[in-house]
Amino acid sequence: MRRTGVVNLPLHGGKAPRWLFNRMVKLAKGITLFLIEEFGGKEEFIRRISDPYWFQALSCVLGFDWHSSGTTTTTCGALKSAILPEYGLTVTGGKGRLSKSTLSEIERIGDNFSLSTKKIEELKYASKLSAKVDNNCIQDDYQLYHHSFFFTEDGDCWAVVQQGLNSSNRYARRYHWSSEIIVSFVEEPHTGICGDKIEKQVLDLTAKQSQETRQTSLDLIKDNPKHLQKYFHEPGQKLLSDYSDSVEIYIMPSRHPILPIDLGKKDWEVLQTAFDINPTCYEELIAIRGMGAKKLRALALISDLIFGTKASWKDPVKYSFAHGGKDGYPFPVDKEVYDNSIQTLKDAIDSLANSKEKYSAIKRLESFLK
Repeated sequence: MRRTGVVNLPLHGGKAPRWLFNRMVKLAKGITLFLIEEFGGKEEFIRRISDPYWFQALSCVLGFDWHSSGTTTTTCGALKSAILPEYGLTVTGGKGRLSKSTLSEIERIGDNFSLSTKKIEELKYASKLSAKVDNNCIQDDYQLYHHSFFFTEDGDCWAVVQQGLNSSNRYARRYHWSSEIIVSFVEEPHTGICGDKIEKQVLDLTAKQSQETRQTSLDLIKDNPKHLQKYFHEPGQKLLSDYSDSVEIYIMPSRHPILPIDLGKKDWEVLQTAFDINPTCYEELIAIRGMGAKKLRALALISDLIFGTKASWKDPVKYSFAHGGKDGYPFPVDKEVYDNSIQTLKDAIDSLANSKEKYSAIKRLESFLK
């Protein structure tokens, strides 16, 4: 993944006003249908929605704030309302409670698309694992609260747009995935990550640099987690200074900002369960229920301590105004211009349906003028 820019997404409260959201839905529908007609397939829409820059530009064109957290949640909400299954595309999930309905929506719409059980399970797996990777393998203090899963009627092309919140600084971070470029769910699977760059270190277990750490973490599990317990502090462990005020204790500075780590009884039970399951790869390891960020971080640090493996501690984070923004930035939404844009797209789509030859002639004329 190549980082080509950074955009900050502060958390903004409130909702998009109904007069604006209704227009966003209509314009989103027009743009989607035009893309399908122009490029002859739904794959182009999936390809573009997984591009963080195109997505940001789309949000600005639809008239939402150019840099707020709502650029993700409201734009995805408008697309979900605009894109109907008869277009051969669908959007599932959403913000908060809606994100938890993603898997059931994939099942329902997959049945409507007549997808095989195997294909539906593959889509559900992609949805679940993309969320788990961004919550646990990229440890950047952002907790996911929005998850939108896009896919085509044949189930062969999908994209994920999800967003996490940092409760301390009230900023959001957006993660983009695309089935077209993904080779591995656990090694640099993103088309882009948008948000503020964090000054402190971020443990990125998806980085290529972390490949050896991932493999060693898997080996530690396969060797039996009981062998690791001696490397962790026992809860309630006493220090010499607890018994005498005259004893001077010098604490060595930690090599990492998050040492030491204490694992509780339930954590060890999950690790033992992972040993019993005997995963064959790191992807299978992180997919195990209960295998969260703390346990993956502990395995990574023990891998460093014992074998000297070096995980990546570099933050992986990496937009066009047409109609203004709901808060008046960079200028207030012009309703007349907005409605004209919707009508222009509608007329263009109608002309596409009525006369392909006429449209081709216009395109040739445009090329000549350029």
